[in-house]
Amino acid sequence: MRKFFLSILLAAAVLLGEEYKAEPGAAPPAELADSVKSLLEKQGVKVLKDGKPLSEIWFRAELPPAKPSTEANLTMPGVPHGSLLGVIKVEQAYSDRRGQTFKPGLYTMRYSYYPENGDHQGAAPQRDFLLLSAAAADTDGAATPVFKELVEQSKKVSNTPHPCVFSIWKEDPKFFKEGSLEKVGEHDWVLMHKMGTVGVSLIVAGKVEA
Repeated sequence: MRKFFLSILLAAAVLLGEEYKAEPGAAPPAELADSVKSLLEKQGVKVLKDGKPLSEIWFRAELPPAKPSTEANLTMPGVPHGSLLGVIKVEQAYSDRRGQTFKPGLYTMRYSYYPENGDHQGAAPQRDFLLLSAAAADTDGAATPVFKELVEQSKKVSNTPHPCVFSIWKEDPKFFKEGSLEKVGEHDWVLMHKMGTVGVSLIVAGKVEA
């Protein structure tokens, strides 16, 4: 019995001790296509999990030119669907908020939002998110793939019927802290970063609440 309770305590300690931190990263990877690399900031943001490298993210230096949209419930309605907003290099086994795991590697992060057809009711207060695609196959930085095409690309990353999704939104200036990585709620770790003059928040680790 004593061993049982000790095991429970150790497991709880591991869960409570899981920490994420951000620190300055390196230049964008040389293997990226030039049309992708040219849109990114010159220095990435490295994310550490319990002191070990988890990923490195290179955000787009400036948001793409605004394109008027009539879509509802978007925090960045001027960003064209499918726009490249970043690149992520995954250093160890990773999972999105749905619990879908994907392998270490280099991935593009493109802006998307799901159709308002009733299939995603209650998924999130906003419809903005980033979908991951393999960087080796996504080489046109100016491309703006439609929703169906982008989902099919991302399903190859998750190897499930669902795309690999990272939640993102335009941040309220009152709560925005440039460069910070903070825990929000019980499960989510939010990285705050400016793309040009626009502050955005990205959940780099978390779990969808049931």
